[in-house]
Amino acid sequence: MAIEASFTVPQPEFPLNTIFDQLPDATIELDRVVPTDGAIIPYFWIHAENVGDFTADLSGDKGVEEFKVIDELEEEMLVRIKWNLNHESILIAIVNTDVTLLSGLGEQKNWTFEVRSSDQKSLSEFQSYCRENGIPIELTQLHALSPLKSDREFDLTDGQRSALVLAYSRGYFDSPREATQDDIADELDISRQAVSSRLQRGLRRLVASTLVTTQE
Repeated sequence: MAIEASFTVPQPEFPLNTIFDQLPDATIELDRVVPTDGAIIPYFWIHAENVGDFTADLSGDKGVEEFKVIDELEEEMLVRIKWNLNHESILIAIVNTDVTLLSGLGEQKNWTFEVRSSDQKSLSEFQSYCRENGIPIELTQLHALSPLKSDREFDLTDGQRSALVLAYSRGYFDSPREATQDDIADELDISRQAVSSRLQRGLRRLVASTLVTTQE
């Protein structure tokens, strides 16, 4: 059964840390575009309010061979990169094992990577590779993929589904939160107490339907 997992890595342990020296509030997002020349994850985005101030030279980074700014928008910068494949990092672990990168997001303190493997053995081999090569990863989330269920199978009411979907789309579950229960209540034209109840009961039913086994 296919498995998806999330790992965090301390920021200094992954290439590109020079960017945070100059743009401490930046977010870096690896672009998973499939290259035509066989390059490994050849692009990444820098998101920052003052991204135009970025002038750092990444050539001194042990994990980087070459880099070039491709495009610059108001608060984003697209960079093409050639990684040093001799420098061990979680990216090299992904390349050398049978897991697929779903996303890579870097902030000042940590990088978060989401990967998918075809089975538990492949994921274990990836973790072993990191451990043997001194790559300090921390598993934060793990779940097996399963067919999508309908709302009826989750046993959600229409009100619970509406509240959960709106809360998700407005950023209520983000950290930091981008919306409050009062915001959700205003859009649904119901009381905050009703929103709280729908979210609580809906989340309980989702957990019961997806995470809790019969034995548990």
